[in-house]
Amino acid sequence: MPSEPPSWTIKHFSQANPVGPGQDSVPALLRRIADNIEQRPGIEVQDVVVQNEITADGDWWSATVYFHEPQ
Repeated sequence: MPSEPPSWTIKHFSQANPVGPGQDSVPALLRRIADNIEQRPGIEVQDVVVQNEITADGDWWSATVYFHEPQ
């Protein structure tokens, strides 16, 4: 019988631009995400999912970063 593959728990955080002027700025969101990643030294990013919500005030960008910490 084949052995089970190794598994781990993936962690994540989500971040969005503040509501209001600039909520539609993708570059601002990416800078926020990069700053947040740099504040977590040693993590290994597995995926970044960027999404857009249409609000009464226009586009509102956010992202979810999936990562794991070294063991």
